[in-house]
Amino acid sequence: MTLDRFYPIFDDIRWLERMAPLGIKLVQMRIKDQPEPELRDQIAKAKTICQNSDITLIVNDYWKLAMDLDCDWVHLGQEDLDVADMAAIRRAGLRIGISTHDRDELDRALGHDPDYVALGPIYPTKLKKMKWHQQGLEKLSEWKGLIGDIPLVAIGGMSVERAPGAFEAGADIVSAVTDITWHDSPEDRVRAWLDATR
Repeated sequence: MTLDRFYPIFDDIRWLERMAPLGIKLVQMRIKDQPEPELRDQIAKAKTICQNSDITLIVNDYWKLAMDLDCDWVHLGQEDLDVADMAAIRRAGLRIGISTHDRDELDRALGHDPDYVALGPIYPTKLKKMKWHQQGLEKLSEWKGLIGDIPLVAIGGMSVERAPGAFEAGADIVSAVTDITWHDSPEDRVRAWLDATR
């Protein structure tokens, strides 16, 4: 299964409802600080939208919900790996993407046989405070050399303008968050992403 090269991340179902008609083919729902019933409702709705629009849905963090709702993918951060039942996740047939920031985390991720590896932040990010400032394009190239055929996702401070450099450096997929959701015209920005990655 080949993942699309453009990987938007949304924190609310309303974003997916707006962007699915534009032709995105890969999305992560990264919903934070919501009660369980609301989370379940949003993920269930996202699954329906994605099935109807031929979009690959990746659920961030909530692997139990992803299993309950019979989703196909889950994305795990390093903290998630501390508590996730990886054997149960694999038994459920879920594919797994894992965030990495340094070599120790990459080694740990590779030990779980991931279906993709994410590296970030490539550029400074406005979204969350991190102890890693900026990984840079050189580290993308280094990671690609280390992981071989496993798809590599570039995330963090990514924009339409920066995407070509990330692909040249070795990324297979480029992920965007605020470049879309903070843009004056998010729909136009998604169209520009699709043009730049197809």
